[in-house]
Amino acid sequence: MKARKDSEGKSLVTGWDIGGAHLKMARCRNGEIIMAKTMMTPMWLGTDRLKEALKNLADLRTEGGGNVFTMTGELSDAFSSRDIGVATLLDLIEKAFGTDGTLIYAGRSGLVDLTVARQLGGDIASANWHATASLSAKLVGNGLFVDMGSTTTDILALRDGTVIHQGYSDAERLLTGELVYTGFARSALIGIAALIPVRGRMTPLMNEYFANTADLGRILGTLDEADDQYQAADHGAKTMAGSIERLARMVGRDSGDLREEEWIDIARWFAEHQLRMIHDGAFRVATQLSSDATAPVIGAGIGRPQIKRLAERLERPYVDFGSLIPASDEARDDASKAAPAAAVALLGLDNFA
Repeated sequence: MKARKDSEGKSLVTGWDIGGAHLKMARCRNGEIIMAKTMMTPMWLGTDRLKEALKNLADLRTEGGGNVFTMTGELSDAFSSRDIGVATLLDLIEKAFGTDGTLIYAGRSGLVDLTVARQLGGDIASANWHATASLSAKLVGNGLFVDMGSTTTDILALRDGTVIHQGYSDAERLLTGELVYTGFARSALIGIAALIPVRGRMTPLMNEYFANTADLGRILGTLDEADDQYQAADHGAKTMAGSIERLARMVGRDSGDLREEEWIDIARWFAEHQLRMIHDGAFRVATQLSSDATAPVIGAGIGRPQIKRLAERLERPYVDFGSLIPASDEARDDASKAAPAAAVALLGLDNFA
C-alpha cells in the first residue's frame, strides 16, 4: 500500500488513538513525529464530540498521507458491548477517512485494513498498550514499559525486543498487574484509598466524587494544566485553593480547618498511596524481566512524574518514551503524552513506503 504524498513529495503518516475520554493524534513526516495533540472527547456521551474533534482537524487531513488507528473508546458505556463499540468506531473511521490509506492496529494480529478489522474486534479492542509497548521493545530491547494516562496505567515487560504479556484483554490484564486502573488526572480519590491520615488519625473518606487526581497534581505542583481538560469534580476553580477545597470535602472538612501545609501533606499521602498501587503491579510484571536489574523503566503519558518516582523505587534507570522516538524537539513532549498515537504512526511507516 502506497501513501499519498503532499505537495513537496514528503511521506505523511498520522496515528490516531480513539480513547474513552480523549482523542490523541500524532503526525509523522519523513519518519519523524512533527506534531501531536490530545483533545477531550467524552465517549460516554456518544460519538458527537469525537466527530467534532475530527472535523476540527480537517485541515490536517487535506494534506493527505496514511492514517493508522488504535482505540480504547469501545469500552465506553455508550456502547452495549465492546464488539459493538469497535464496530461503531470502525464505521466512523471509514466514513471520515475512507478505506484507501487507512489501517487499524489489531495488536497481536498487526496492522490490517478496514475489511479485515471487522473480523478482529477482540484483537483491536483496547490494544493501544500493545502498540506503544511493541515500539518501545524494538527501540530498547529490554525494559519495563509504563504508560500512565489520565485514567489508567499500563505496565508491560519488554524482553529481547518483544513484549511479554500474560493478559491481552482488559479483564485479563487487570488480573496480572499489567493494567492498573488509576490515572494522573481523572481518577476519583475514593478509588485510591478508604482511609487517610488527618492530624495523625486514620480518617474514613466520603464515598463521593468530591476530588480527583488532577487536584493532587495541582496541589503538589506536578500537574501540567493542559493535561486536565475536564471540569473539576465540583465544576469549580482549577486553582490551588479550589483543589484544597475539594480535597477537604473528602474528609468532611472545610479547607480552613487545616493549615495549607497539612493539606499538601494529605495530597502527598494520596499520591504516595497511588504510587504503591502502581508499584505493586510493576513489581509483579517485572518478574518477567528475569535477572536483568539494569533494564530501564520507559515512561509515557501525562503521569510521567509518578513513573519517574516508580523507577526510583524499582532501582532502575528511567527513560522517557519521547526521547526514544524520532521526533522534533517541539513535538517530543506532546508525542510522549499521546504515545499510542505516535507509536501507531511510526509502526505504520513501512506500510506507506
